Amino acid sequence: MHRLAAGVLTFVSAALIAANVCSAERWATLPAFPPMPAAKTSGMAPINDIQMYYAEYGEGDPILFTHGGLGSADVWGYQIANFLKDHRVIVADSRGHGRSTRSEQPFGYDLMTSDYVALLDYLKLDKVTLVGWSDGGIIGIDMAMKNPEKLTRVIAQAANVTTDGLKADVMTNKTFSDYIDVAGETYKKLSRTPGEYDAFVTQISAMWASEPAWTADDLARIKVPVTLVIGDHDEAIKLDHTEMMAKQIPGSKLVILRDTSHFAMLQDPEGYNAMIRDAMAGR
Repeated sequence: MHRLAAGVLTFVSAALIAANVCSAERWATLPAFPPMPAAKTSGMAPINDIQMYYAEYGEGDPILFTHGGLGSADVWGYQIANFLKDHRVIVADSRGHGRSTRSEQPFGYDLMTSDYVALLDYLKLDKVTLVGWSDGGIIGIDMAMKNPEKLTRVIAQAANVTTDGLKADVMTNKTFSDYIDVAGETYKKLSRTPGEYDAFVTQISAMWASEPAWTADDLARIKVPVTLVIGDHDEAIKLDHTEMMAKQIPGSKLVILRDTSHFAMLQDPEGYNAMIRDAMAGR
């Protein structure tokens, strides 16, 4: 073979191998949060016993994005930028998270779900597609059970319905530990009580110790269309738990995102957004 041609083939092969390695290992890193687009409206809504931060973008059929534990609405920058082009996008900080306040009332998924239901009423929204990640996905499932009239569909990524759906070694995982560190720094920047992160974590950890605790009968009563999503390298949620959920929620669909982890919306935003659009189209 001509030496130049051989060199080119070697270069191309090396590039392909490198690309495959990068693709296969993207699940092992926590990308930086993207910049947030400029909001059309934002504010602090008086919800239950807290002040809840929210922001709205774009126009069209409404989509509510609900974030995970210790996080904030700012995790959704890639999704907001995509969906504001043809949808009314709503994001919020769950109670105690980000810019929203918390009270002495114990955390619970029913309480957090009631916050989001009240926010939809505050914004005069009848029904939304809810895209939830981790705790946000659990809130979506809770709402599907308790307030189905508020939902067009639920797309729940990395959610669990019992505490044994969590992996025992999640806190030893570097990517997940990196997220906890980033969440702490973000809390200090956004929160009205920047020095109370440890107190907040202690308060919400009491909820995580015992919730959620739903039964197969609870899940069987869900009538809202549900798409259950998990990355094939999720650090926190067991795949077989998600598969069990898909069997117990009537008509639900299971989607496994390739080469992603608990943080798929950051690791593969293009694929994540396509997944949402497919779910909304019933595919």
